[in-house]
Amino acid sequence: MEKKVAVVAIGGNSLIKDKAHQSCQDQYQAAKETAKHIVSMIRDGWEVVVGHGNGPQVGFLLQKAELAEKTIGMAMSPLDVCGAQSQGQIGYMLAQNLQNELKVNGIAKTVACVLEQTVVDRDDPAFTHPTKPIGGFMTEAEAKAKASAEGWAVIEDAGRGWRRVVASPLPQEIVELEAIQTLVDAGIVTISVGGGGIPVIRNEEGALKGVAAVIDKDFGSSLLARQLHADLLVISTAVEKVAIHFGTPEQQWLDKMTLAEAKAYLEEGQHFKSGSMAPKIQACIWFLEAGGKRSEDHTAKPAH
Repeated sequence: MEKKVAVVAIGGNSLIKDKAHQSCQDQYQAAKETAKHIVSMIRDGWEVVVGHGNGPQVGFLLQKAELAEKTIGMAMSPLDVCGAQSQGQIGYMLAQNLQNELKVNGIAKTVACVLEQTVVDRDDPAFTHPTKPIGGFMTEAEAKAKASAEGWAVIEDAGRGWRRVVASPLPQEIVELEAIQTLVDAGIVTISVGGGGIPVIRNEEGALKGVAAVIDKDFGSSLLARQLHADLLVISTAVEKVAIHFGTPEQQWLDKMTLAEAKAYLEEGQHFKSGSMAPKIQACIWFLEAGGKRSEDHTAKPAH
């Protein structure tokens, strides 16, 4: 029987229910709930590859590094290293919960987490105009000192203080694609492309080098789904459905959209916000245009 392959993208924020539940233990419990949904897909015959976001987790790592720098003089970890750390942290939580849930359901499958690098174009325009805020808030003096000493781009963030901003380039290549494909072919539940992947560039000789950037996890998962020729791309969200005219008296929840409708709504520019639903819709469009059969947005809430 031909395998049915699904790529499931989980938001990093979906592991943090609210400000009162941000600890590792809280995130572990959220991962446990998520694992139940994924195992139900496996029980239905899907080979599943799990991608995930890492925004808040990397934010925590950066803030810890900032405190360590101020208190004991320890140099901060580069952003790409923080991304790798978050892949290991979240991957471990998801892998263990998936292993336990598979055992409860009597499913004999192995789970593996692949630390993954994603190549971006070093000439991507995003590097000229960094827009993604990361890390903690600083005073103007602290921010400008960092900009001078470290070459950071910094901005004043909505009256709350100053923050570092980095580029969010488009993903071009999944470095560990062959390894991921081999695991999927072997029937192994695979966790990878965390946070869209650790951002790297290639030099003239083709060698890889980490870069300070943030890759959209939905774009990264969409690229992986396309390169795996997956049948299904699932992107989890915090809401039950997608809506057009969101937040207006004309708001309308949608059960489904055609590819043409999704492209039209996105092009209108008034339905999906750039920092929220728009990347998810665009990721689905790219997947379907490349031959994907179906793409879905699903709530990240626990099963009823």
